[in-house]
Amino acid sequence: MAAPAEARPIGPTLENLTPRAAAALVRQHIDPADTRDFLRSSPAKLAAVGIIAMILCILAGTVTALSAGERRGGLETLLTETEPFAASAQQLYIELSVADAAASTGFISGGLEPPEVRSAYLQAVGAAATETTGGAAGDEAPGSPTRMELAAIAARLPSYAGVVETARADNRLGLPVGAAYLTEASNLMQSEMLPMADQLYQQRADQVADTLQRYDHPPWGAIILLALAMAALAFAQIYLLRNWRRVFNPGLVLASFAVLIMVLWVGAGTSIAAADTHRALEEGATPTDMLTQARILAQQARSAETLKLSRRDTGGQYDQSFDTAIGELRNVLAAYPEDATGDDSVGDAEEHTDGWVAAHERTNDAIARADYTTAVNITIGPGPDDATAHFTAVDEDLERGIADSRDDLRTKVANGARALEGVVPGALLLTPIAVLSIAIGMVPRLREYR
Repeated sequence: MAAPAEARPIGPTLENLTPRAAAALVRQHIDPADTRDFLRSSPAKLAAVGIIAMILCILAGTVTALSAGERRGGLETLLTETEPFAASAQQLYIELSVADAAASTGFISGGLEPPEVRSAYLQAVGAAATETTGGAAGDEAPGSPTRMELAAIAARLPSYAGVVETARADNRLGLPVGAAYLTEASNLMQSEMLPMADQLYQQRADQVADTLQRYDHPPWGAIILLALAMAALAFAQIYLLRNWRRVFNPGLVLASFAVLIMVLWVGAGTSIAAADTHRALEEGATPTDMLTQARILAQQARSAETLKLSRRDTGGQYDQSFDTAIGELRNVLAAYPEDATGDDSVGDAEEHTDGWVAAHERTNDAIARADYTTAVNITIGPGPDDATAHFTAVDEDLERGIADSRDDLRTKVANGARALEGVVPGALLLTPIAVLSIAIGMVPRLREYR
């Protein structure tokens, strides 16, 4: 007897329909009214509350970890790269200025300049050459604008040194043309090399300031998301209380504690980091930049002062340059924050600047009397009231202030980075705890509807 034929389903099935026909068939069997009724039901509302709370916890934890990690990485990069590069660019400018001032000082010393002046010049030139191929370049790629500027400075440095040596040789032979060579060298330095070095320093200093400004406030996005997660958990507790008369839901309570710990941890860590970063900007980066500008102005004034004597200028060109540089120097020192690191060095620099200007006026009086020898002795003499002593004191005061303010900057940035150390692992640990706790708290309530 033959086996009965296998029963086949009557009508179309999903397996033998096209995708469009299958979608139409599914829509026919779904009752929109049933869907609306389900979405309005207590289980759907309870599930929605739990899912929203979970999503907010995940978003808050993720954004917190990413934000804290990015901040800490940015501050560490500032410490290891950006700030050292800025300091190197600053040093390049200073060394070039020192070389120019020392070359002029050595020239007016006569045929054989003092050993300390010659040593200062050679050390400055050597240090500048080192900076053009070292730290000032930073991590810039070959062919970048920064590399090109440094290459241009490095290419001009031998030319500058060569012209200075020519001026020095002519000066030792008593040839007047030596003064013209010295002026040519100084023009090369003042009109080409120093402007390029200044542009490089400003770029690096701006990078430091931009980084600090980016992180001198708390991560409000992460804090707002954490607050929303806390609000969602509080709403879930109230919702359960009203519908199930359950005062405490252990899972939601645990999740609330996890998020609360995250709020306190993140709030404390990021607030401390933001405060340290703000202080690093206001009390470290800004004062360092001001002191650097002051030191540059002092070097410019010294170059003008010595070039006046080497050229025996009576037209007032170099006096005007000296007065302009000294005026700007005094303005920078007067604007220096009273409570900032290095304030004592600024006070000393102001006092020595006054003595320097007084010595310069004595030099001009001697020149007015056609007493060139006395003018030279006042400008480069070893006496405590001569210009050299006061200029050296100003330069040392500003150098000390720069070192102190830079140390303060780096200390505050390091403190800010250290305050963020535990935020990332804390957020990554507490976020899954909160999400899992929400699930543990919600699942038993949902099972009651089976």
